[in-house]
Amino acid sequence: MAKATVAVANKDKTLHPPYFEMISEAILTLKDRTGSSQQAIAKFAEEKYKKVLPPNFKKVLSVQLKRFVKSERLVKIKNSFKVSSTEKVKLAVKEKETIKKKKDDSTKTRKAIPPKAIPPKKIAEKKGVKTKRLSQVKTPEKNPKKIKKKSLTPIKRKTPKPQGSSRPAKKSRN
Repeated sequence: MAKATVAVANKDKTLHPPYFEMISEAILTLKDRTGSSQQAIAKFAEEKYKKVLPPNFKKVLSVQLKRFVKSERLVKIKNSFKVSSTEKVKLAVKEKETIKKKKDDSTKTRKAIPPKAIPPKKIAEKKGVKTKRLSQVKTPEKNPKKIKKKSLTPIKRKTPKPQGSSRPAKKSRN
């Protein structure tokens, strides 16, 4: 029982930010075109959070990187990692919200009058709207009448029979 309570107590006392936040911060700060390697991410995190990281940080980092790639929050290209496009959008929205909160906090300290309640903006998703293509090449539209079912067995090719042979024809005995 003592071990279980110690483990629960350690989880509550993590002084470093979540791993995804550290990883995404490292990738975005390093700004490498091909992505950041595991070693570069580990080095960046160790420099920034030297005092609060656990001793098995590199092992946990590798496990977390694999987990984020599997959940598609990160994209692995060769031996480098990039933040996925959906996560970039989420991070941009979070940054805008934090900037907005900071502005609201600074205006509250300057003015005694509370600002009007502003509802948070939501990103409107347009359904049914097609994105504009860069090239004007038309793709052939599929006609359901023309589509044939593909057979699962391979098609046997006909081999041409030789017309003439180099051997003379057999003579029949009468």
